[in-house]
Amino acid sequence: MTEPLPLTGMHHVSALSADIGRTHDFYTRVLGLRPLIRTVNQDQPTMYHLFFGDGAGSPGSDMTVFDMPHAAPERPGNNSITLTTFRVHGSDAFDHWLARFGELGVPHRPVAERDGRRVLDFADFAGTQLSLVEDGGGDQSFPWDRSPVEAPHQIRGLGYVTLTVPALAPTEEFLTRALGLAHSHAYPVADAPAHETHVYVVGNTAGPGGTHAEVHVTVRDDLPPARYGSGGVHHVALRVPDQPMEHWVARLDELGYRNSGVVDRHYFTSVYVREPNHVLFELATEGPGFEVDGPIDPARLSLPPFLEPRRAEIESKLRPIETGNPGREQPWS
Repeated sequence: MTEPLPLTGMHHVSALSADIGRTHDFYTRVLGLRPLIRTVNQDQPTMYHLFFGDGAGSPGSDMTVFDMPHAAPERPGNNSITLTTFRVHGSDAFDHWLARFGELGVPHRPVAERDGRRVLDFADFAGTQLSLVEDGGGDQSFPWDRSPVEAPHQIRGLGYVTLTVPALAPTEEFLTRALGLAHSHAYPVADAPAHETHVYVVGNTAGPGGTHAEVHVTVRDDLPPARYGSGGVHHVALRVPDQPMEHWVARLDELGYRNSGVVDRHYFTSVYVREPNHVLFELATEGPGFEVDGPIDPARLSLPPFLEPRRAEIESKLRPIETGNPGREQPWS
């Protein structure tokens, strides 16, 4: 049996939006993330794919969004990724973000405690469920010098994601046996105390500062399946250090998990696999990174080499991304 190689935490999370311009405004002007790459869905190149992250474009900081014009809102439910968290640090971080959300009209809940950490739950305009989570400060941060958020309060990267599934056992077997994560503990669901959320950790990175290396799984047998749409999360990617991706394909094949095989995404190399409760996972390498074609330039449409010969055709079918709509004071609300 091919043994699992170590993973190092989150790589990126990919959501869906029916209005990519308002999404761009929200993640850059509200959350203060750096626009990294403006590219397309490589499998459907008439659809934009935008990447936002920290000042260095670090793996593990990326929130990416696929453009789905006119898509209906997602109906939340089972068999889906229901929460994406971002790490913040500092004794006054939550006071800062409460004030910022209040000033900008971002819907949010009060600061609370979940799994022993302070959290601030909110949503973007499309309804994507997000949260700021207290970071233990154990890893480096790379502020963006053009962010509207002051450096000490900037988002440091992704924290954990929460999956919601109707039955734990199939997902647990996938996470522990196939990916090599370890079950750490469980905690009750705040608004449904009869149900639990289970925490799975990558390597030995649990504890303070380890939120980027956790996957949380909420078990809810009382919910209908989610209906795919705008505001939902398409997939979560876990970070693979310098490892042959063919190793992961061999392991998944041996365990009977259908997968994509090795896929060259130009900025990183990936393997996609859907766990038994239908949540899509991606394993993605740390490099070569967003500077593979030169300095980061989010104003330019970046295409992988295999799509470059079709640049004129692709650009002719993409509508302009309208940001900073003057007819809407708060385009993220």
